[in-house]
Amino acid sequence: MSAESTADRILAVLEEDAQASYAEIAERADVSKPTVRKYIDKLEDEGVIVGYSAEVDPKKLSSQSIAMVGIDVESEQYVEATRELREVDAVEALYTSSGDHMLMAEVRGRDGEELGDIIEESVLNIDGVTAAHPSFLQERLK
Repeated sequence: MSAESTADRILAVLEEDAQASYAEIAERADVSKPTVRKYIDKLEDEGVIVGYSAEVDPKKLSSQSIAMVGIDVESEQYVEATRELREVDAVEALYTSSGDHMLMAEVRGRDGEELGDIIEESVLNIDGVTAAHPSFLQERLK
């Protein structure tokens, strides 16, 4: 078995269940627990694994709203604008995009009104950001 296939099997288990124990990952990836620990440490050090997260159904969050926000940025100010966007506490995740917008941000707030305020005051006020197009998440289907 190649090292790559071992890493791929371990990653597949983690992508399916980020809370899986080393013993469970070892069993499902058909490797030993020390091997799992070694590969996870290596993948974290290399930046392949950048974090562990919970999948949340926004409809079940009575005290929180989530929006995916398409963000357009002037090319000349892209680096600085993305740096500033990463510092906004309400931005849970920030992605580059090849779609309609240069960036996509997952933004969270108490409710739709707060999300609107965050977008207006914290996102649109960043130099170089020319537009923000929110889509409010309603219900997780999968």
